[in-house]
Amino acid sequence: MSKRYVVQDGDEVLRKTCRPVKVFGSELNALLNDMKETVRAENGAGLAAPQIGVDLRAVVIDVEEGFYELINPVILSVKGEQKGPEGCLSVKGKQGTVRRPYKVKAEYFDRNGKKHKLTAEGFFARAVCHELDHLDGILYIDKADEVYDLPAED
Repeated sequence: MSKRYVVQDGDEVLRKTCRPVKVFGSELNALLNDMKETVRAENGAGLAAPQIGVDLRAVVIDVEEGFYELINPVILSVKGEQKGPEGCLSVKGKQGTVRRPYKVKAEYFDRNGKKHKLTAEGFFARAVCHELDHLDGILYIDKADEVYDLPAED
């Protein structure tokens, strides 16, 4: 495993619609391991493959509910609404106020190619929506009601 460089807003890979994962094997496993190490090293809640320059439909999410690896994820349904602050490892130094569904149901594959479903609520749902947006070239700043600079860290 190794920590990867997180690309920043302006890099064209962040604006692409990613390709589906077709091969489940050692390369995907290595990518997911690197993504896990990277999101934890960066203290993030999630990371999508394009954020490390990889044009594939893969995300990792690390929230209170646990650590998830979602390959070729699809949102099946949404319910309710929440509005709150979001940041992004690829948009350093900024935060925005974004409206998201309160509850989402999604379908995805794990690293071994087995299909799963999940139901996420609250912050977990926000993280799922945020990361899946990355797979379609969408950043939270595209959806934010407002975006503001964070105070500089000392």
